[in-house]
Amino acid sequence: MIFGAHCSTSGGVYMALRRAKQIGAGACQIFVKNNMRWMGKPFPDADLDLYRAELKDKTVTHVFGHTGYLINLGGSGKDFRDKSLQSLVQELAFAESIKLPFIVMHPGAHLGSGEDCGLRQIVDGLDQVFAVTKGLKVRVALENTAGQGSCLGNRMEHLGAIFDKVRNPERLGVCLDTAHFFAAGYDIRTPKGWDAAIKDITRAVGLKNILGFHLNDSKTPLGSRVDRHAHIGEGHIGKQAFRHIVNDPRFKKHPACLETPKSDDLHEDIKNLKVLRSLLSKTSV
Repeated sequence: MIFGAHCSTSGGVYMALRRAKQIGAGACQIFVKNNMRWMGKPFPDADLDLYRAELKDKTVTHVFGHTGYLINLGGSGKDFRDKSLQSLVQELAFAESIKLPFIVMHPGAHLGSGEDCGLRQIVDGLDQVFAVTKGLKVRVALENTAGQGSCLGNRMEHLGAIFDKVRNPERLGVCLDTAHFFAAGYDIRTPKGWDAAIKDITRAVGLKNILGFHLNDSKTPLGSRVDRHAHIGEGHIGKQAFRHIVNDPRFKKHPACLETPKSDDLHEDIKNLKVLRSLLSKTSV
């Protein structure tokens, strides 16, 4: 895996790449606008020039996005839904402007309407968004979830149902979060458990559609359905579990980013990346 972390774009989108280099990352996940606002502004031309300049040394080889947290395609309230659709359309355009291959999105929450209704809403929303953005290459990578509240995506068949019914499945992919797997009930602490989880998602969407990973330990126990991230080796998954995860030969070239708590000096990211690299076998390096 190509290790990295979610990096802040504070000060300009190019600053995320500088922060990624600061922590020794080869991959970087970013928000393409303020993650707690519906709409944002396009990147200034000067920032785009600096962003492209930061990429030239190829220290950071993989950059991908994550949508804002307000977006929910699973709900049925018209005003909220319209804002979600408009926000996602804009985020895809912003992601395309910096040539991101994909942008990660939580599938959505049904908010009491039930799983079947929520999944139909997600499919319909994606169909609408893909129709409006049909000229764009950037994909939406659905993220598996812990299943907290009415969130969909904790069961791999949820993701499979979306792939099966959306009109343009080629515009989709998945991003797999280790903490979410664990909280959803997948015991990935053993190689057998990890393989079972990957088998489930492969059956649902196909191995080729796994685009990236979030590497997070879990503050909450197996099957808790509560989404709380911990530093690698400091949660219920445990350090040794990440050994078979990061050495999985199927994902040697996949970006894998931390989403763990951090302070301004980013020393936590540096420590977590060091732990992950210590688990790599010589044949994986």
